[in-house]
Amino acid sequence: MKCPYCGEVDSKVIDSRPTEDGEKIRRRRECLNCKKRFTTYEIVETVPLMVVKKDHSREVFDRQKLLNGMLRACEKRPVSYQQLDDAVSRIEQMLLNSYDREVTSIHIGDLAMQELKKMDDVAYVRFASVYRQFSDVNTFMEELKDMLDTRSKPAEK
Repeated sequence: MKCPYCGEVDSKVIDSRPTEDGEKIRRRRECLNCKKRFTTYEIVETVPLMVVKKDHSREVFDRQKLLNGMLRACEKRPVSYQQLDDAVSRIEQMLLNSYDREVTSIHIGDLAMQELKKMDDVAYVRFASVYRQFSDVNTFMEELKDMLDTRSKPAEK
């Protein structure tokens, strides 16, 4: 850290403590050259997660937007808000852990469908019908058939 008084780049940290809001670290430093003291603040640098949409436009990932879509799919279903919030947290964490700063909306939708499938079949089908934009009843029925086939396979073992 460069000394604001003499420009020396070497200093030592005398004291560190979090700020009142807990978002930053306040560091008291002493210049090794001129011995004057100064304060610096350290914050976590976050790189926004960008969503690449179907039309190739980009927007910042919005956790609330994903949660709202999943809430609509679970309307009048026995799925708690906490379950959905936890699912969105898991999705967000998976995306952040991937180190990809750009992710497609298709990938996010697939992750959301995986989470909903674990919670409630009806919510899963509702979300899939909007997300996959079923063009007719046949494609909708194919999705239902795949879901039923997947469910019956573990029972056969």
